[in-house]
Amino acid sequence: MKKRNPIYTAGSFLLAGALTLSMAACSGAQAPAEATQTPSATATPAATAAPAEETAPSAPDTGALPVKALQPKQVEENPYMAKSDANIHHDGYNTDSTDEILPLGIYPEIHVSYETTNANASPAIYFDSYGHAVVPLLGGIAIRDLNAEETKTLGYFSPKQHDGGSYLIQSSYTFLDAENRIVCPTSNNHVLMLRATDEEGNVLPEFEKVLDIDIKAAAEAALGKELTQNLLSVVFDYDGNLWFATGGFRIYPERQQQGVLGYIAHSAIEAILNGEQTDLSKAVFVYELTPGEGAENGIAASKDGAVILTNKNCYLLRANNGVEAVWCTPYESVGAKVSGEGDKTTGGGLAWGGGCSPTLTPNLVMFTDNADPVNLLALDMKTGEVVAKTPVLDDLPDGYQVAIENSAIVYDDGAGTVSTIVCNWFGAGNAGLADPNNDSSIQSYANIYDQNWLMKGNVMIAPGVERVDTLKTADGYEMKSVWSRNDLRDTAIMKLSTATGYIYGYVQDLDTGMWQYIILDFATGETVFTMDVSNKYGYNNMAIGMYTGSNGNTLYCPTGYLELLRLQDRFVYLPELPYREVDLDQVARN
Repeated sequence: MKKRNPIYTAGSFLLAGALTLSMAACSGAQAPAEATQTPSATATPAATAAPAEETAPSAPDTGALPVKALQPKQVEENPYMAKSDANIHHDGYNTDSTDEILPLGIYPEIHVSYETTNANASPAIYFDSYGHAVVPLLGGIAIRDLNAEETKTLGYFSPKQHDGGSYLIQSSYTFLDAENRIVCPTSNNHVLMLRATDEEGNVLPEFEKVLDIDIKAAAEAALGKELTQNLLSVVFDYDGNLWFATGGFRIYPERQQQGVLGYIAHSAIEAILNGEQTDLSKAVFVYELTPGEGAENGIAASKDGAVILTNKNCYLLRANNGVEAVWCTPYESVGAKVSGEGDKTTGGGLAWGGGCSPTLTPNLVMFTDNADPVNLLALDMKTGEVVAKTPVLDDLPDGYQVAIENSAIVYDDGAGTVSTIVCNWFGAGNAGLADPNNDSSIQSYANIYDQNWLMKGNVMIAPGVERVDTLKTADGYEMKSVWSRNDLRDTAIMKLSTATGYIYGYVQDLDTGMWQYIILDFATGETVFTMDVSNKYGYNNMAIGMYTGSNGNTLYCPTGYLELLRLQDRFVYLPELPYREVDLDQVARN
């Protein structure tokens, strides 16, 4: 991507006055204008982006988007999680939504942080309470400056360098706890807790390992038999118990691998953190799964307990001096989906069962099955009863299958309507996952993704984005499709901003090959904004989710070209210094 002077959309700063602004960090000298990086880009607020024959089309003369604010998301704060967007799905309910203000097309710019250390631009970004970005680094985990011209490491933990180990941090289901410690599962079936900052929030150059538990050994001791699945995901419940699930991104029932669900008691974790000796045999509790059953996604948690979706069932579990299975609800699956004769794809899906992590509302559990057609299910949180169900993405053109592998956006308006946005992912999965020797718990590009999709782009994945509302009625619940888009192909885990009322994605224009940021109207599904990035294949987002910045106004997206993109509005200027450019990375938009 070439360095250029900023290219803005024509618009106004009128909206900036309606949005509260924190300028505490803007009183110093500002970065000169020529230091700003942006790609050859255009922003187009229209239902369909204007065709672009070159990487750098001319800028249009249209204005910014109107604010269509929604009620804040209905997520009760977990006292044991960081007060921030502390995991890959933004919160413990896995809503993939944020209350932060994201760009509205006010003189938008795309900036770049170039990766010089990792093999890829930083994926799986989450933030601690101090606003530090926590990201994977060389098999370990780090706090990095993602806004620097070259991504800069401020502190890190390397299993090889700091622990003498050959294991990897499994970053997809890592999260931050209430003390800003990094809690992470590892490829050798341990869970670690890492202290990354001091009491004042300063980053430690080398993170301190304060807890290390061999989950597999402790679970095998409690179970009394060998586990043949690996640790996949972990999360704290609202009482501070650390729940875990074994499995992988694809678990075949016929392979009869033994797995468990379970938790480590909060009292034991506190004792270890206080330097006390702990008898894990009295603190680790497990729920034995039927051989061949295992988790394929992350865990959600609320005050009701931990919700875990396996390849066969959805569970609500509670810690009660042992694992209490409050309910267990089975669902349908036709098994792992792969491209066949006549398909326009070469890859497939990812999971054997339902591919999206379960998402919670105060009253419901939402997820998709893996039937044909795929259904969206709403379960009663208290009983596990399926209270509503409807097919989704069931009107695609011939030659395309459906596999919903990324967590859905779920928004509860607090007035009886739960909106769910699902995205098709079929085609991005590696056909090699069907190999009997494949370990689907290994989180690497080569293991998970289809090579043709990585090289040829979104033409190799199936289309489909749909919004379905679950409505509370006098007799229970009903579902209805609000809008559906069969022209969009997204693997970037779209995000909803309740502050703006828009959905944000990263897609490819198949006519031009142009990768671009895209904004959809939450209410109608209409494309209201696009901003071009590049038509080179390496600007594929690599199926890694976008992420919102900790201070608002920033939407990060990793690419295969070692560049971490960030979309920002130039929504503010200094009236007393109108020609001095404000450093957008030092401005909070709340």
